[in-house]
Amino acid sequence: MVTSEYAVGIVAAVAFAVVLYKVVTSGAVGAELQGIVQEALNARM
Repeated sequence: MVTSEYAVGIVAAVAFAVVLYKVVTSGAVGAELQGIVQEALNARM
């Protein structure tokens, strides 16, 4: 029974990772992240 619980947990973690990857690599999120990095690099100290 414990092994099946680990298997379900691994499947859920992989599914979550795939969804997170899709969100991060989408066009809108990528553009927003690029804007944040660009703004940080151009910031004056």
